[in-house]
Amino acid sequence: MKFILGFLVVLGAVFGGYVAHGGDIFIIWQPYEYIIIGGAALGAFLIANPPHVVMTVFKSIPKLMQGRKYAQADYLDLLALMYKLFVKARKEGLMAVEVDIDDPENSELFQAHPRVLKNHHAVEFITDYLRLIISGSMNPHELDALMDVDLETHHEEVERPSHAVNKVADALPGFGIVAAILGIINTMGAIGGDIETIGMNVAAALVGSFLGILLAYGFVGPTASALEARSHEDTKYMQCIKACILANVQGYSPQVSVEFGRKTMESDVRPGFSELEEHVKAA
Repeated sequence: MKFILGFLVVLGAVFGGYVAHGGDIFIIWQPYEYIIIGGAALGAFLIANPPHVVMTVFKSIPKLMQGRKYAQADYLDLLALMYKLFVKARKEGLMAVEVDIDDPENSELFQAHPRVLKNHHAVEFITDYLRLIISGSMNPHELDALMDVDLETHHEEVERPSHAVNKVADALPGFGIVAAILGIINTMGAIGGDIETIGMNVAAALVGSFLGILLAYGFVGPTASALEARSHEDTKYMQCIKACILANVQGYSPQVSVEFGRKTMESDVRPGFSELEEHVKAA
């Protein structure tokens, strides 16, 4: 709702102020200017980005209307799963969790936490590093360095859609100028004709500049920022997993290990110490 509300506020403030100042809203409707700017922006976007980034952008933008990707309940579900895995490994040995990480889709531990199980990247991250720990071939420092490389790669990948949309926002004022110049060219061709026709042509040309700037700073730029914020949520979620695993490898108890993960959360989704303790024990 916040995403939609922001769009409505921009439209209401700009066009409402224009009409209140005595402007004719029908003059703003210049479909050919919209086609020039929108088509040029879309074409440049397709040229600049590989197909998987283009598809990710179109899939990600509707998800912005859903609000935060990870709520407190998602983190609590994750930490409860990590706690169970660590307890099982401590009580029954590391090899006991091998069955769970080899086939998480059919693991009772993972099935009990559907919020985590539906997150393919999180499940893959957990199972890959638990396999490395079970193999016993890496010390905590090496594991930490490898996780950093993995998370950096993941972060760059999830940020690509926001960067792609941001570049479109940067280009839109230029496309607005292109539309305005074409409108002026059209006006020059009408010199000597009806003054009303010339005036309408000039107005259409100015709408091109107006539209390019409005789309860039009122809609496309903020959308890119929202996509970037969503990618940061992904990174924080993965960092929570990393903190839990590293703490456990260093010999901390399951309860303390998940507390390390809790400390990586942002304040608006971070549960209290007692709340987390009660949740993992109940789970």
